[in-house]
Amino acid sequence: MSIVEIKKIAEAKMTRSLEALKNDLHKIRTGRAHPGILDQVQVEYYGSLVPISQVANVTLLDARTISVQPWEKALGPKIEKAIRESDLGLNPATQGDVIRVPTPALTEERRRDLTKVVRNEGEDAKVAVRNLRRDANEQAKKLAKDKEISEDDERRSLEEVQKLTDRVVAEVDRMVSAKEAEILAV
Repeated sequence: MSIVEIKKIAEAKMTRSLEALKNDLHKIRTGRAHPGILDQVQVEYYGSLVPISQVANVTLLDARTISVQPWEKALGPKIEKAIRESDLGLNPATQGDVIRVPTPALTEERRRDLTKVVRNEGEDAKVAVRNLRRDANEQAKKLAKDKEISEDDERRSLEEVQKLTDRVVAEVDRMVSAKEAEILAV
């Protein structure tokens, strides 16, 4: 394995960590409704648990209301129950074959709690990135120890990995602060 390969692998893994953070932040609700809120809610469908999006049409009615239209009429009560029992704090109501899910306005206290959750997600992403940096640095040090690369190449590799880490951590900070601003906006 060469220094270039080590850096490419570290960069790819750090990019995946950023994507994971982006998905985690997307699930945190901000007071406005969006269909992605229901992505993690699972519904029992013929003996197996599946996401709501695979058994119903999930759309927005307005800024605060999500519409869920089951593809099979018998699924309506199951979907309603799954949404109610999820940890999202939503209270769906059935109107005909459409389930309306109003998203309540966030209280100031709930907004502060959500910003703490966002910061924790960001911190977890930073820890993952730092672990990837450590792994890449250990691989470079091993190559130097085995005399496959020179000490100068090792030092250069460590610096490049550190620059990559700094760039990714700055991106994590940017994503976290943007999500906090979105949550705190009334």
